[in-house]
Amino acid sequence: MALMKFSQFPNLLDRFFDDSFFDWSKRNFSRTDTTLPAVNIADNKDNYLVEMAAPGLNKEDFKVELDNDLLTISCEKQMENNTEDEKFTRKEFSYQSFSRSFTLPDIINSDKISANYENGILKITIPKKEEAIPKPVKKIEIS
Repeated sequence: MALMKFSQFPNLLDRFFDDSFFDWSKRNFSRTDTTLPAVNIADNKDNYLVEMAAPGLNKEDFKVELDNDLLTISCEKQMENNTEDEKFTRKEFSYQSFSRSFTLPDIINSDKISANYENGILKITIPKKEEAIPKPVKKIEIS
């Protein structure tokens, strides 16, 4: 019976991706032809956890936005390195930019999404609505 119950519901992780992992046209890109940061997505009992490996950046470099059901994580960073010596001056510019988007399922609580950047990892916690959290089996007494 548990197998039949499970098969009636779509895989929530599949819905979370909504084929966005393979859509590189508009929703996942890097303007500088660099590799997009790796993303891990965990489906926990109470929430989804999105972790993006992005070392060398600051939390101010990121923009995390939710537009209806589309979560977009983007980054733009411009760096300038000046070296001056008696005989030469060298100026190097570096620019890094990317954007990744994911379609969220309708079971999320968008008002409670939070983000944290620490040790090169951007972590986004996406809580599920109370009614979407699985309830423990309740034993009903027969009178």
